[in-house]
Amino acid sequence: MSGWRERLAAQRYDAIVVGSGPNGLAAALTLAEAGRAVLVLEAAKTAGGGLRSEERTLPGFVHDVCSAIHPMAAGSPFFVGRDLPGLEWIHPPLALAHPLDDGSAVALAASVEATAEGLGADGRAWTRLVGALARDWPTLAPELLGPLRVPSLAMARFGLRALRPARALAESWFRGEPARALFAGIAAHAVLPLDGAASAAAGLVLGALGHVTGWPLARGGSQRIADALLARLSSLGAEILTGARVASLAELPPARDVLLDVTPRQLLALGGERLPASYRRTLARFRYGPAAFKIDYALSGPIPWRAEACRRAGTVHVGGTLDAIAQSEADVWRGVLPARPYMIVAQQSLFDATRAPAGRHTAWVYCHVPAASTADRTEAMERELERHAPGFCDLVLARAVLSPADLEAHNPNYVGGAIGGGVSDLAQIVARPRLSWSPYATPIPGMFLCSSSTPPGAGGHGMCGWQAAQAALGRG
Repeated sequence: MSGWRERLAAQRYDAIVVGSGPNGLAAALTLAEAGRAVLVLEAAKTAGGGLRSEERTLPGFVHDVCSAIHPMAAGSPFFVGRDLPGLEWIHPPLALAHPLDDGSAVALAASVEATAEGLGADGRAWTRLVGALARDWPTLAPELLGPLRVPSLAMARFGLRALRPARALAESWFRGEPARALFAGIAAHAVLPLDGAASAAAGLVLGALGHVTGWPLARGGSQRIADALLARLSSLGAEILTGARVASLAELPPARDVLLDVTPRQLLALGGERLPASYRRTLARFRYGPAAFKIDYALSGPIPWRAEACRRAGTVHVGGTLDAIAQSEADVWRGVLPARPYMIVAQQSLFDATRAPAGRHTAWVYCHVPAASTADRTEAMERELERHAPGFCDLVLARAVLSPADLEAHNPNYVGGAIGGGVSDLAQIVARPRLSWSPYATPIPGMFLCSSSTPPGAGGHGMCGWQAAQAALGRG
């Protein structure tokens, strides 16, 4: 929106939120519900950040640009119990399926018992490890999705397992390949080497959420989540401006508090000269990690998976065994393109008829690549899809590729194509972006970070924004 700076120059707000991703919107809504006068500024033409949906291939085919499946949002204390008209979660029959090379598949079902039954001799171990965490989720969620604090006994027990390498945890708990592969595929969402400390955390949390909330999708597209938050904001009198790119903090109108849904790199660009040298050095050391390479497909029919379970799952992990997934993720971290990339596939149109014309389907597929990679992974990805779904390529009507550079152009928070707001290894779980009891606060009074570069990190849960807003409200 041209002229927004001049138009707002004489205005004064209680709070300004820069960026309208899930955390920016959560921060803005939390402040607005507390009676604060809030302005949200978004550089893109459409608000939502990672919660955007577009017709990227052909007319009538609705694709989620970034975030697609939402276990963290459905299980988030920010979203749970919040009235958001227009937002409807769809729960596929299976949260997840993981095809194996013999044509079978292992599945994550809503029921702990059904999942355990599919794991055979490892079912009891799954119940003790992941099922127990699902049972304790209501108690653990505030701590798991919050900033650093003195842990409760339950959180300490979780941490002893979560801080282990995913490979070591899987091998010590499970004897068979199906259970090990299932856990490895879930843990690999963290984009960490599976032999690294804390790489088990994502496997435990996302596995447990499969039993607590499922892995749902939003009817009509992920944009509907953002739209519901925006509608609630508007009803409270908040002002939302799109097409309003902020190049410097000096451009902002007066406000008591400023909350930034940006990464440390953007914070340095916006106002580094106002920050103390020690804090600037901390921000400059922040690591972003490997990138994503994503393809959206318009298909003439459903993906022809060999394994029947894959046809009932909203999400499918294509990666093979624990060893194969560990090798793929290790290659990416070494700057090497894996010969057999681990992939996450979402097939929303199987369960949401609004996503494609009648009889047609969509597919949402991405793999991990080294940061800022310029390699085209289409052939390697489709070769792996054909292995588990022969005839897939014959169904392709159109494809739209997002390289790491495309992802960063779409959203500057995706530095080098990394979509998680920064590496979530042990160091950056504890210090995100710095070691502090209040990691959202910056050295500038009234200025806060509220992006996924703060605890608890990525996931579309809104908790980074909610907690940053609480910090702002705590100033009195």
